Amino acid sequence: MRSALALPVRIAWIVAISVNGLGIPGAVSQAESPSPSRAATPITLQAVVADVLARNPELRFYESEIASAGGERQTAEAWQNPELSMAVGQKEVTVGPLSDEGLAWGVSVQQTFPWPGRISLRKAIADRQMQLAELGLARFKGSLASRARLLAYTVFSAQEKSAAAGDVAERFRQLRQVLVQRDPAGLTPQLEMRIIEATELTLQRRASDAELSVESALLELNQLRGESWTTVVTLQPVKLEFEPAPDNETLLAAAQTSNFDLQIRRAELEQQGFRVDLARKEGSPSITVAPYYTEEHAAGREQQFGVGVSLALPLWNRNRGGVAAAEARRLQAETSLQVAQRDVDRQVLSTALTYRTKLNEMRKWHPHSIEEFRKAAELADRHYRLGAVPITTYVELQKQYLEAVEALLDTRREALEAGQQLQLLTGIDINRGTTSVQP
Repeated sequence: MRSALALPVRIAWIVAISVNGLGIPGAVSQAESPSPSRAATPITLQAVVADVLARNPELRFYESEIASAGGERQTAEAWQNPELSMAVGQKEVTVGPLSDEGLAWGVSVQQTFPWPGRISLRKAIADRQMQLAELGLARFKGSLASRARLLAYTVFSAQEKSAAAGDVAERFRQLRQVLVQRDPAGLTPQLEMRIIEATELTLQRRASDAELSVESALLELNQLRGESWTTVVTLQPVKLEFEPAPDNETLLAAAQTSNFDLQIRRAELEQQGFRVDLARKEGSPSITVAPYYTEEHAAGREQQFGVGVSLALPLWNRNRGGVAAAEARRLQAETSLQVAQRDVDRQVLSTALTYRTKLNEMRKWHPHSIEEFRKAAELADRHYRLGAVPITTYVELQKQYLEAVEALLDTRREALEAGQQLQLLTGIDINRGTTSVQP
């Protein structure tokens, strides 16, 4: 009798130590863990996404890229400054035995005019750089909103998993405490006790894993929001309403016009084409015009006005190397665009297949399947205590209830992820039905 009761008590003590080691909420004292600042009221998923887009610190990097491109455009359309040169000296004139000397000075202004077409090409290159910066910002915002939405739902999903696992683990804990007080005579009751204890350990681990997923997602979400790691976001319950994806032809056509990667590759190809033209223009010389005025005071006063014109003779260097390098980079940009188009088509078709598969999987679920599994688990718990349900049926029902909850939540998260990815690839808002509802 003593040995039969001592073993379960000792195992329960070991479970408590393991829970403390895993850091499950409630197993660590307040003095050992920091006190996080919690949100006053639950916020919606849309509010979380808007907050991330408004406060993410990395947005300043892409905004600075746009400002930098604007500065480059101002530089590209600016002319070279004129050059002012002055000369002052002494002039001496000797004619036979007679000589005279006086002041001589001169001033000139030089203005260099680039070969026609250079400035317009530099402005076109700078415009494409501005376009690239704007596309980079738009792509980052889209990816940021998608990541924030997925993280917020991950927090909600992990909290639901943790709550379900916690409920079932508590049910096993209470059952174990009841069985410990009985006299487990015979082999079968002792083996059932071990099954319950082992299942409780497994469920505690699943609950702790879900809590860790919550904390990990919250840390990344706070990082995206620019918040302290101690801030805990409390989300309103999320309801996902998925819409069917358009047909593949529509998705591929939308990707050709709206995909950020393809737009960036096209802008880079156009920019590189302008660089080729500019490299050819660089082989032609610039023209320097220099009006001047000189005055001399020696044996009279002599003044001279004139305009000087100078340009380099393109005999030895016509920038053939620069043109060849620009042509090679243009071919690289063209190849990069072709490769990107194939990759985008593949990603669109693969993601659309995943999205449709997840939606078909969710359509097979009964609307009240989770609630029916939960009621069945509670019913099995009551009847097992009365001896009307065998241990195998009881344990299997509890596990199947948890697995059903996890399967449905994971499937919804995977469908949301596929829908978000499809939106980034094509620009079509697949998940515009995603909402947050009051609890």
